[in-house]
Amino acid sequence: MSDEVNTDKDKPAPPVPLKPLGKVLAITSGKGGVGKTFVSANLAAALARRGLRVLVLDADLGLANLDVVLNLYPKTTLHDVFTGKAKLDEAIIKAPGGFSVLLAGSGMVEYSRLTPEVRDEFLRVMESLVPRFDVVLLDTGAGISDVVLFAVSLASEVLLVVTPEPTSLTDAYATIKVLVGQQKRQTIRMIVNQTARPGDGRAITVQLQQVVDRFVPGEPGKPVKLVHLGDIPVDPSVRQAIMRRQLLMQVTPGCPAGLALVQLAGKIEDTVIPKNS
Repeated sequence: MSDEVNTDKDKPAPPVPLKPLGKVLAITSGKGGVGKTFVSANLAAALARRGLRVLVLDADLGLANLDVVLNLYPKTTLHDVFTGKAKLDEAIIKAPGGFSVLLAGSGMVEYSRLTPEVRDEFLRVMESLVPRFDVVLLDTGAGISDVVLFAVSLASEVLLVVTPEPTSLTDAYATIKVLVGQQKRQTIRMIVNQTARPGDGRAITVQLQQVVDRFVPGEPGKPVKLVHLGDIPVDPSVRQAIMRRQLLMQVTPGCPAGLALVQLAGKIEDTVIPKNS
């Protein structure tokens, strides 16, 4: 008989204990300031224009800013749902642009790390939300914290937002490496924001793919694939919309960035959103 003590119960839970939920797309980034929330909100509006029932969940639990982008002042947030102060339906509100949002409270230090309570509540909310919508966009925090990685683990697809800046690409590579290593992701879709010229985003994706092929081989026989989903060009209309706290897709949908978002939405509906899920 062995004298060894079973310490399995003392070990931390595995980082990805869940099967990704269908129809859930995580919009994430390696670093902040790349326009991730702008992309999430306007992509939701573009998808809603295509007749889809869309919800954006602000999964940046501690530093939420989706409410700022949408100029909303919610009375009830995800924090209230997690703590039992409100029902889920009370926290889901209509946003400008024809989609629904579930906003998180900002500046809440208790959401800076993934506790079992946060994990369980988050999962409970997601399992309730998914059947109600055609697509759920998770606007995650930036980086590779345990809260961000847990949110991403719930998604069937990952959309990684990057800019051509070297720091963004370096952090994007670090994010890809973690998603492949921890979540066994084989496909990560790239949205390149603030491109200067047509073709820049595809060139950036190819460049990152070469680095990934060399240093992040993935599972045997299952190479990691970066898919260039599309570019959003540098456009003064974007800054104007952000400063006014308005959706670009509502005020100037025909500008270059708006047209790019419309094209992205079409590509996502056709090739990314799981059918019959």
